Amino acid sequence: MWRGTQCPMPGSSDSPETAIDTTARGALANRTGYDPRFLGPTLPLPPPTNPRIETVVLPYTHFSVVFRPDRRLAAATAVTIDGMRLVDVPRDDEWRLDPRLPEDLQAGHEIYRDNPLDKGHLVRRLDPVWGTREEADRANADTFHYTNAAPQMNVFNQGKRLWLGLEDFLLDHAERFDRKLTVFTGPVLEDSDPPYRGIKVPLRFWKVAAFVQDGELASTAYVLDQSPDLSRDAADRALAEAARAGNPPPLGAFRTFQVPVADVAEITGLDLGPLPEADLLPSDVRAARRWTLLESHDDIAL
Repeated sequence: MWRGTQCPMPGSSDSPETAIDTTARGALANRTGYDPRFLGPTLPLPPPTNPRIETVVLPYTHFSVVFRPDRRLAAATAVTIDGMRLVDVPRDDEWRLDPRLPEDLQAGHEIYRDNPLDKGHLVRRLDPVWGTREEADRANADTFHYTNAAPQMNVFNQGKRLWLGLEDFLLDHAERFDRKLTVFTGPVLEDSDPPYRGIKVPLRFWKVAAFVQDGELASTAYVLDQSPDLSRDAADRALAEAARAGNPPPLGAFRTFQVPVADVAEITGLDLGPLPEADLLPSDVRAARRWTLLESHDDIAL
């Protein structure tokens, strides 16, 4: 059974520094989170298939985070996007701790200080920013919680450009149908991920988008890889040396792949419900478990 809990205990520190960097207690009490019936078919939050892995569900505005306290990072996020009701609001760059979790279970500012690591949004800032202006402002601010971030290298190449534009591309596609998306995203949490400042830095990220096409549930899946651009042995040596020196791992340029949804379920250990069966990849590609390196959005099979 999934041992997730909803809205856990409040934060454990009242220091002045914490008060500046942490959302006020009680401010998130009214958040309803991700709507599993947003598209019509029920798409539940993805629980770990391993019953020994404990998670905490943190609801925000139009999205939820399935958080793994043992890794101090999210295992998965789920967001609903209403493309016809998106609102343009100013960016909020003030990252905050979530008061519903103890601070020492969150990967906060210390992870990103004085190094080339970015706070990589899992739920993209723009995605939940829809509805009334009040809802949109709240959703915008909610995405800037450390529970919705994971370390990524501060490089910007074609692979990352493709990754960041996936939701826009898929919304454009969905405009011919329903113009609504449900997107699940998270890091691939491996035991072998390189350690750094009390966490293990994920080398890969995943995304599964779902929408209704011709009256049926449809899904596509993607993996972003920031593994070191070296041979396996050389990469292992470089990661080990960085860990001994207390340096961030030497990560490579981003590469974005379209992959079978079933492969995402396998590499993450998450139950993706009906999404693998709704995969738009051709059956022969799924059977061969073929990963397609994307050079442009035109390479995506829909």
